[in-house]
Amino acid sequence: ETVAAELSRQDGEALAIQVDVTTRDSVHAMVNAVMAGLDRIDILVNNAGVVGAPGWWERPTPSDEDWDTVMGVNLRGAVNASEAVAPQMKERRYGKIVNIASIAARQGRPEIPAYCASKRAVVSWTQSLALQLAPYDVNVNAVCPGMLWTPLYERLTQYRSAFGLVPGLGHLSGEEHFQAEVESRIPLRRPQQPEDVGRLAAFLASDDAHNITGQAVNLDGGARMS
Repeated sequence: ETVAAELSRQDGEALAIQVDVTTRDSVHAMVNAVMAGLDRIDILVNNAGVVGAPGWWERPTPSDEDWDTVMGVNLRGAVNASEAVAPQMKERRYGKIVNIASIAARQGRPEIPAYCASKRAVVSWTQSLALQLAPYDVNVNAVCPGMLWTPLYERLTQYRSAFGLVPGLGHLSGEEHFQAEVESRIPLRRPQQPEDVGRLAAFLASDDAHNITGQAVNLDGGARMS
């Protein structure tokens, strides 16, 4: 609602809608509300993501609930939203879908296996959907962000320290732990910023990217070069 109000002050039109991406009925209600208010949907960015069910940071290994929650939000959420908007994009022969995956899709991590698996699945889904929608001139791509300092990543550093998952770094604060990882894993030696992700998503959603589809673009300072 805060962002919607800010956009309205800038002479834009915005709707703030609560939605549970794991539930088809909720997603379709969102799409219907957008269509009623704005008449059409040109761009979908699937950005909802979690690492586990509430309390995941207290468990040394993911529970069944963690796996179900992660797959439900990260993968099924992207599928539900994409399938909800696809019919009107196909009918208009225009649309851009951008899925936010992760560099974790490129290589698994021992402490967050469910998250890594879900993001790899998002990349595969991106490719499948791109092939399905290509005949209708709809582009589907994914962004694979690297390391961003967020509340979620801060919680992850606490989780790693609590269960001794990062030998030699347990004495560091969360931000120090994060910076040490940045310097050891990222060739450019700087973390990614939310604005970096936003700019790439905006490019892939623009007509400048009209010949790009089915791609998963790394945004990680060179951590993975493939």
